[in-house]
Amino acid sequence: MGVIEFVAERVKAIKPSATVALPDKARALRASGVDVIDLSEGEPYFDTPKKIKAAAKKALDEGYVHYIASAGLKELRQAISEKLRVENQIEADESEIIVTVGAKQALFTAMLSVLNPGDEVLIPDPYYVSYIAEVILAGGKPISISLLESRDFRLDEEEIKNKITKKTKMIVINSPHNPTGTVFPKEDLKMIADLANDYNFLVMTDEIYEKIIYDENRHCSIASFPNMKDRTITINGFSKSYSMTGWRLGYAVANKQIIDNMLKIQQHSVTHPSSFIQKAAVVALKECEDEVKSMVEELKRNRDYFIKELNKMGKFRCWMPKGAFYAFPKIVDTKMSSEELTDYLLNEAHVLTVPGSAFGNLGRGYVRIVYSKPMEELEKAVQLMSGALEKL
Repeated sequence: MGVIEFVAERVKAIKPSATVALPDKARALRASGVDVIDLSEGEPYFDTPKKIKAAAKKALDEGYVHYIASAGLKELRQAISEKLRVENQIEADESEIIVTVGAKQALFTAMLSVLNPGDEVLIPDPYYVSYIAEVILAGGKPISISLLESRDFRLDEEEIKNKITKKTKMIVINSPHNPTGTVFPKEDLKMIADLANDYNFLVMTDEIYEKIIYDENRHCSIASFPNMKDRTITINGFSKSYSMTGWRLGYAVANKQIIDNMLKIQQHSVTHPSSFIQKAAVVALKECEDEVKSMVEELKRNRDYFIKELNKMGKFRCWMPKGAFYAFPKIVDTKMSSEELTDYLLNEAHVLTVPGSAFGNLGRGYVRIVYSKPMEELEKAVQLMSGALEKL
């Protein structure tokens, strides 16, 4: 008698997350004695600010170890509401905010809340690896639109119009963008807002990197545009800006109907994020902007150094990222694919990177490399990568 197949078809249709699986590979190599520099994992290397950790310890001592409201701690939702009003020009009261187990859970819960089978979702390619999987798991159909280096990874209005159909339910945008590091200018966001209103679809905007932005570039929230608040789902969190990746805390902002439906899913799945972590997040929002600015200044120094060094290697042509902490160089002067080159760098230089193909068809021929590392580690990685690439 053969083995009975129990796996759901919806799960067969998705692939494992490359950006989660690769760091696990690095950990396994280190455990076997190989000294690997991991430039694949998308997180700041900085410790969580001391004020945030102290607030979590205080909350534990004060007994914040029990259930709270599933939508999130009232005090935190009020702090998020104030942050949105001041920083993003979004007027949202606490009933229009849900606190989630990381921004990724906010994305997935929102997808489940609004997508019906067959609904089409426009997703710029290259894209964050989980968007496609989340759309498929929610029963939707992902439709790619192109972000090309030749136009600074900006959106093209005519292409988007050509991809819109009667089944178009939503577009997903991410700015600052993972993996390219682009920041969509205000005029591009206005174009998306106009299309959303004209063709009656939702906008899901992933703004997790909003504070990690460089030079003269500025972040703009599309929900602040006229007539966009009720048709926008804004996703954000604490992982990147406050170096709280392991804390797993995010949030979503949308009209009350969408939030109420997200809340039903949250009640039946995770109930709510940890209560004492939410107390610490209030301190993050209210007291840690100086720490965030200091982190971004250091990331900018890393960016300026690392992009220059990548372009000197002769095998990469790297566009200057405007935000986040990813280099996304194009492979040149080699016939290697993204997968082949990342394997080569791991085996020859012991430097772990992510093949651009993990981020969509238009990521092929590129590599994503994280420069959020201590400078001495980046310098060592540059030396090892340069030495390996010179052998090609």
